[in-house]
Amino acid sequence: MIVLGVTADERELDEWAVVLAAEGIPYRLEQTPASMRLLVAATDAARATAALDAYGRDERKHPSPPLPAAEYGPTLAGVAMALVLVACYLTTGPRGAEGVWFRAGSADAGRIRAGELWRAVTALTLHADASHLIGNLAGTVVFVSAVARALGPGLASVLVLLAGAAGNIANALLHAGNHRSVGASTAVFGAVGILGGLAAVRRQRTRRRWVPIAGSLALLAMLGSDVHADLGAHALGLLLGLVLGLGAGTALSRPPVAALQWSLALAAGAAVVVSWTTALG
Repeated sequence: MIVLGVTADERELDEWAVVLAAEGIPYRLEQTPASMRLLVAATDAARATAALDAYGRDERKHPSPPLPAAEYGPTLAGVAMALVLVACYLTTGPRGAEGVWFRAGSADAGRIRAGELWRAVTALTLHADASHLIGNLAGTVVFVSAVARALGPGLASVLVLLAGAAGNIANALLHAGNHRSVGASTAVFGAVGILGGLAAVRRQRTRRRWVPIAGSLALLAMLGSDVHADLGAHALGLLLGLVLGLGAGTALSRPPVAALQWSLALAAGAAVVVSWTTALG
């Protein structure tokens, strides 16, 4: 018998043994103080070497799939955000009354362009009527919860709020001064974009990195292009969400720890409170 291979890795030794067994080549395993050895008869050495070399080439050609990215795990962030939207609606009422809340907090393009940037945040908490609210509640529970599962509730809250507010600002810059909009849908589509960006980064070792992005655009076409919807705000929220998702997926190997998640969640809540305080002040 001659030594064909030496290793300290039991898994590698098992793989060698399986390859030789599949080729019908007799072998023997020997344990030494520092390693393990694979032995074959001298007459089988050439065939055994060829079999193991072929196995190694195949492994390099078809590498193991990447390990799934670390996730934070299930949270109630989407449900909590939906409850906040319900509380806001019960406080402000529908847009038909055109009360102080809508005069002060709507995403008025002219006023945003004049410097009232807080409107980009306050508008996310206002809804035209109950049906408008219900549609956004469903999207919030589904998509914000998915972002929070991947990144944690605090980071998800900050990124979704940022995507929604930035989408409203970008939309205002593209419209005339009399354009006004309300609703959380820009942030909801921001969450869709974040999920698409994260998934694209996590598919970086495959040839189908574009699939999650295409899926996000398909959702925009199905859910965000209603005749009464502000398609521009939805598309911009999704686009900015994609950028944020790509950035978060690239920069983070795992979600931030719980203590930082709480800090980020409080920061997101504070941004909404400060925006409304400024709007009503």
